[in-house]
Amino acid sequence: MVHKIDKKSKQPLYQQIVAYFIDQIQSGLYGPGDRLPPERDLAADFSVNRSTVVKALDELKSLGWISRKQGSGSKVLEGRWGSRQAPLSYLRASLDSPYLQQDPFVTEIQQLRLDTEALDLYTGDLPPDLMPNFTFPAFTWEEIRQESQHLSASGYRPLEETLLRHLVDSFALPTSGQKLVITAGSTQGITLLMQVLLRSGDCIAAEDPSFLFALPLFSTMDVQLVGIKQDDEGILPLALERTLKEKKIKFLYLNPSFQNPTGHTMGLNRRKAIIALCQRYQVPIIEDDVFGELSLSETPPKLKTLAPETVIYLGSLSKLLGATIKIGWLLAPEALAEQFAQAKRRMSIDTTIFPQVLANSALQSPEFFSQKHLLLQEMAHRKTALEQILLPFKDDWQWQSIKGGLYFWLQWRHPSLHRNDWQVLLRNSLLGAPAFLFSNETNAVRLNYTRLSEKDLSLFTERFQKVTSQLKELSYERNH
Repeated sequence: MVHKIDKKSKQPLYQQIVAYFIDQIQSGLYGPGDRLPPERDLAADFSVNRSTVVKALDELKSLGWISRKQGSGSKVLEGRWGSRQAPLSYLRASLDSPYLQQDPFVTEIQQLRLDTEALDLYTGDLPPDLMPNFTFPAFTWEEIRQESQHLSASGYRPLEETLLRHLVDSFALPTSGQKLVITAGSTQGITLLMQVLLRSGDCIAAEDPSFLFALPLFSTMDVQLVGIKQDDEGILPLALERTLKEKKIKFLYLNPSFQNPTGHTMGLNRRKAIIALCQRYQVPIIEDDVFGELSLSETPPKLKTLAPETVIYLGSLSKLLGATIKIGWLLAPEALAEQFAQAKRRMSIDTTIFPQVLANSALQSPEFFSQKHLLLQEMAHRKTALEQILLPFKDDWQWQSIKGGLYFWLQWRHPSLHRNDWQVLLRNSLLGAPAFLFSNETNAVRLNYTRLSEKDLSLFTERFQKVTSQLKELSYERNH
């Protein structure tokens, strides 16, 4: 089959070939694990020299779309879509650019979530029946207008004061020499950090797996995201130091408590070791504590508490109060926080007044801690219920008990699965987040246990049994 490229275009031929294959992969015409035609055939199909094809394939490999092995040819990678890079030289300007599209598996999940029969353990929020139910005072429009006079570049000042007291009382966070910048949720906080701290071509490091790999932000900025292996205690110091020696890392992003997606909580000694390494190599740490309010047992001190000048602390109320009240914050040394606040103003990133007023009211409510306590009790109950259900599956799945947050991370004990094998989740209307969304790994799945109410337990058991049996069949067929 002959593929047309525009030889009159100013865009180099090899870049046109790269763009062609990215389109083909994003549209599903080439799936994970599929082999690309041989170099000689591609040269004939595109009517170009073989060296042009080789350059295009090498570029696709360096950007994380394919693997290349001498004697085996080129094939589409099985791993994370979110870590694939889109060269800025030919990023499309339109909003429907394939580089900004979500993973096709996620698209299928979003469609299935509309089905009332589906068990949604994919969504990263508490279910509506667990949301704390606060009584808010009635506000007139005039009162809201008056409150808006308390807005500054860093946020709504009464909320800043309330949040600072809350962070000190609940987490013993330091405030001396620190300043709070309020954002519209944690994702806006991450975006703000990237805009202020990063430039095209920079490298940042994060745990592997990490939900950052599922975000399209990095490919649009031409930022390299380097994954550092972790164990049950969190990121591995030796692996981190090796990366810090080999690459110029701009900052280390960590989710040390109830990590997304694994649910791991980093121990105190590991926290101290990671901080010491970053201080030695002068690399700042971003501590994302988005699940900090959802702790089921005692956790070690925050990284921010252990090293106030090294760590930028990222928090949120959205997991507790719901996605409709998008309130997050950055706690950073004053000079840096001022840069974040001014960047918000320059980029016209507004955090609207109404959710800030509601968040301030909720935090000051006498019901706040009693409602939170009831929520954590029910979360602990649901965690225990899922652990009991999983016990008969221990020969097929491995997991670690969690100390808080929303997620269980189930690892498949049998030979490696392929990305397409996880379609069994969708076929059984059991929605979860497979590991390939967060890592090059394909042998694990993230489940939001808080969305399993009592009435769902028997249905989950039935569907999970089917998923397990079907995955074993696929694994047996592939290896025999």
